[in-house]
Amino acid sequence: MPQETIGRGDWWTVFGDPVLNGLQVEAIKQSPDLKAVAARVLQAQAVAGISTSYLYPQIDAGGLAQRFANNSNFVTLVPPSPITDNQARITNAFKAVPLYATYEIDFWGRLRRQSESARAELGASIAAYQTALLTLNGEVAQTYFEVRTTDELIRLITESIALHRNTLNLFRARRTDGLSSDIALSDVETALRTTEAQAQTLEAQRIKLVNKLAVLVGTNPEQFTVGKQAYAPSIPSIPVGLPSELLQRRPDVARAERELAAYNAQIGVAVAAYFPAIVLTSAVGFESYSLSTLTNPANNIWGVGFSLFQQVFNAGRISLNVERTRVAYQEKVALYQALLLKVFQEVETALAGLRLMNQQSKYQQQAVASANRTAALTAQRYQQGLISLLDVLVAQRAALASEAVAVQIANDQLMTTVALIKALGGGWQDRTQQVPEGSPSMWAPKLK
Repeated sequence: MPQETIGRGDWWTVFGDPVLNGLQVEAIKQSPDLKAVAARVLQAQAVAGISTSYLYPQIDAGGLAQRFANNSNFVTLVPPSPITDNQARITNAFKAVPLYATYEIDFWGRLRRQSESARAELGASIAAYQTALLTLNGEVAQTYFEVRTTDELIRLITESIALHRNTLNLFRARRTDGLSSDIALSDVETALRTTEAQAQTLEAQRIKLVNKLAVLVGTNPEQFTVGKQAYAPSIPSIPVGLPSELLQRRPDVARAERELAAYNAQIGVAVAAYFPAIVLTSAVGFESYSLSTLTNPANNIWGVGFSLFQQVFNAGRISLNVERTRVAYQEKVALYQALLLKVFQEVETALAGLRLMNQQSKYQQQAVASANRTAALTAQRYQQGLISLLDVLVAQRAALASEAVAVQIANDQLMTTVALIKALGGGWQDRTQQVPEGSPSMWAPKLK
């Protein structure tokens, strides 16, 4: 059985970023895409209620008041009126039926199967909402991490531009002293301008990411900003031995199972068409030609009866429809099996990727430490007059480049962690954990 109703909690809090937490809350409240999915859930809820209502009797009430004329030359059942034979006879008629009931006896389970299918479709709609919610939370987190990674890269490239400018100034001085050639000076200036162009590309990328984030949280990009700040990403540790039961929380798996149940119920609806439909009817009321005597007991009318409808010949339409529903169910079974394979693929890919990236991060951190050590030693040797300033600048640029690679690796870790959380259906928290009341991740689509 699917466990999509088990609380996932606000899984994004594992990253320990208050700005991200606030963005997630705003996205859940304001995202128009999420509101649209919630509206579809409410529609499915209404359809399920309509289907269930057919299991109960339908009771109607009504009344009738008429005034009509009959030609005296024709035979009529209306009582004679005191008028001449050549005149039309004016007649009043009143009828009140305060109770008229119909009820279809569900001998063959057609109505019950229809209600069962509608309830399963409602469950599938709720699971679709949960899928949209999980996707939205994941996109907000990943886009936010990309913004912060871009900020770090902008910081590093700004420092690199400063180093390139120092190098350019050094080569200009050396060129003046005749210690450097025009070609070397041109190469240094080319490197500076290329780096400055890359900085502009990063700035444009940041604007694009912030605008995307604004749309995700349901805000006009013109009124939305994400301030730049120092960022040290916190990569949450993945517990060893994640239980496979966590996959039962995946809302897309739950949706597939609910759709299976709905299609299975439709088979029962199609098979029930082989059998007759029996409807009971009853009515009680009053009928009179005078409004003043309408409720007189002598004017009481009533009736009971039943109707039976059975298709005798339809050129095989019923059997073909039964076959169609059975094949449609088989299709859903195949799609469900394919989804399960995809689920395990996503989880295994994310886990393997994180293991490799964790090791890659360790190696890169060692490379950053080594590059920084080299830069520091180079600076000491320059102060001792053993090397030129150019050697110092080259070492510093290498250290910044190594740090930029480390930032990219950290971003890959964050993105893959979010992918794993989505693959697990919303994190790896204890399955018995209750969602706190008022949590933004609770299922409660309310449209205004």
